[in-house]
Amino acid sequence: MYFQILDEKRKCKAIYQEGALVDIFDPSKMTHTWSYTPHLEGCSLEYAELWCTGASLDKVCPEGLKVQWREVNERVKAFLKSFDTAKIDLGNNCLFDLLPEGFLLEFYDLKNQITKSVFENFEKPKNYDFMADLASFIYRIKNRKLNLKFENLDFSDDKVRNSFGKIKEVDPYIRYNPWATATGRLATSPNSFPILNLNKELRSAIAPTNDVFVELDYNAAELRVMLSLLGQLQPKEDIHDWISKNIFDSRYDRDTTKKKVFAWLYNPKAKNKKLNGYLNRAKILEKFYKNNMVSTPYGRDIEVDEEKAVNYTIQSTTSDLFLTSAMKIDKILKDKKSKIAFCVHDSLVLDMCHEERHMLNEIIEIFSATKFGDFKVNVSLGKSFGSMKKVK
Repeated sequence: MYFQILDEKRKCKAIYQEGALVDIFDPSKMTHTWSYTPHLEGCSLEYAELWCTGASLDKVCPEGLKVQWREVNERVKAFLKSFDTAKIDLGNNCLFDLLPEGFLLEFYDLKNQITKSVFENFEKPKNYDFMADLASFIYRIKNRKLNLKFENLDFSDDKVRNSFGKIKEVDPYIRYNPWATATGRLATSPNSFPILNLNKELRSAIAPTNDVFVELDYNAAELRVMLSLLGQLQPKEDIHDWISKNIFDSRYDRDTTKKKVFAWLYNPKAKNKKLNGYLNRAKILEKFYKNNMVSTPYGRDIEVDEEKAVNYTIQSTTSDLFLTSAMKIDKILKDKKSKIAFCVHDSLVLDMCHEERHMLNEIIEIFSATKFGDFKVNVSLGKSFGSMKKVK
């Protein structure tokens, strides 16, 4: 049965189904809808938004419905404008209580028709289950308000004063977009707090709601993923130190080694016999690139030219590996005070409660245990996101 949730707020329980508005949820009869909302947590459903890989309703609307769909959306804008003028707080009201029933029936009937069209015209993605889990994961983060303490910032610093405007009036919620990059690496939506490109000088403004931030990230994640894709064993020590000693005969320090490796790795024209003997880019292409398409171990098919194929294979696989680990940790923290605060590229920041610190060893072990084996994990602690320090 095709249906649509009328309002994503948990307290607002109502759906459109079979031409009617009802407030009784029967998961056994509900099968297909447009997108995930928290009302649907734990339900095994088909989401049209995932089938069309994040395309908007406007984009996938059938030609024969476009005029009607455009008209009802203009009316939605008019309603929202009137609510704003009347200073009605939509956060504390259910949208279906404010809109005429006849309009709701018309709008959600059209949305149902668009949803049905997607299932009839798109193929189910190979990584559908992963993306469904990811949709619920980033939704939970979206509803966690950041604890911003601007008093932590050093306003005597010119860099702080010049960049403070970026966060001063921004809504303190992180809204990730899983569709914005070709590789699947998370980006943020335009109305999100800018966690992914936040100036370092502003990070101290983000404080835990519990007791301490704990940050987990893999040591040289992309290189470890590449070794795994090549079927090679990984060093237990820091990879850059290992390469410095074993590939470059200790001629370079760690930082110089790291720069040289990445300058070579993602430049297909760069040549280095020693590095290529250890990190064979040609074998990556041979195993994962065919007919202008990268096919990753996580079920992503990415159209890309050969020059970027190695880059896309490694970055996409690394991102999905990281997100898989993050979602495992999110599950064990369910019903705990500690929680995932946010992700920054391939690092996971936990908002930990002191009384649950006994869980940290288990969390680190879960994060380390990837589908490619155990990865070395770096751990940092801090009373703010700007004061993180590595610990053993």
